[in-house]
Amino acid sequence: MKISKLSILIPAYNEEKTIHLILDKVKEVNLISNIQKEIIIVNDCSTDNTKQAIADYIENNLTLDIQLYNQEKNKGKGAAIHKAIELATGDFLIIQDADLEYDPNEFNVLLQPIVTGFADVVYGSRFMGGNPHRILFYWHSIGNQFLTKLSNMFTNLNLTDMETCYKMIDTKIAQSLKLKENRFGFEPELTAKLSRVSKIRIYEVGISYYGRTYEEGKKIGWRDGFRAIYCILKYNLFSK
Repeated sequence: MKISKLSILIPAYNEEKTIHLILDKVKEVNLISNIQKEIIIVNDCSTDNTKQAIADYIENNLTLDIQLYNQEKNKGKGAAIHKAIELATGDFLIIQDADLEYDPNEFNVLLQPIVTGFADVVYGSRFMGGNPHRILFYWHSIGNQFLTKLSNMFTNLNLTDMETCYKMIDTKIAQSLKLKENRFGFEPELTAKLSRVSKIRIYEVGISYYGRTYEEGKKIGWRDGFRAIYCILKYNLFSK
């Protein structure tokens, strides 16, 4: 499959300390098949210096294709991704958190099933393959596995990591979905709606994971897990 451009969507909230580091990593990646990069950052009304840090980075990297959109109020990660999907002009898009938990050098791993013509969507799984994984929270991993299995029961997919940030999606498909979840319920809603797209081809590849502690800026909590359960039931049983 011929792909000219990949849109890299970065939702950001209070990431002034790491945003330049992740942008450097994205800048340094050379995509396979001479695919060009479009970077779309949505600043979710950060209360720190994230907005200025991004503006400074753009000013110092004028040759990069970077677009910054500033939300007028804090709406949540899901809402930031909705806006980024709307703005994307690449053939495919991928979601990249502004922290350093996921490695942009692995974009090409996700691209491989797409450029060879097999996939419309590729999930990057933290729970398969022999890549590095930081050892952190046991109950988070159990929760992730439970949510993935519950989601699979309704979608009839056999994913190993439904909650992963790394989802590479045909932009036209992503823009055709009517997404509603503004916060961390975004992942199960997106998966449920992708699973209903006629003849969609979903693949999964193994990726590395460099997780953060809460002291290092991790934001997701136990309430988000309950919201994810609610969203799995809602978007698979009651809401299309």
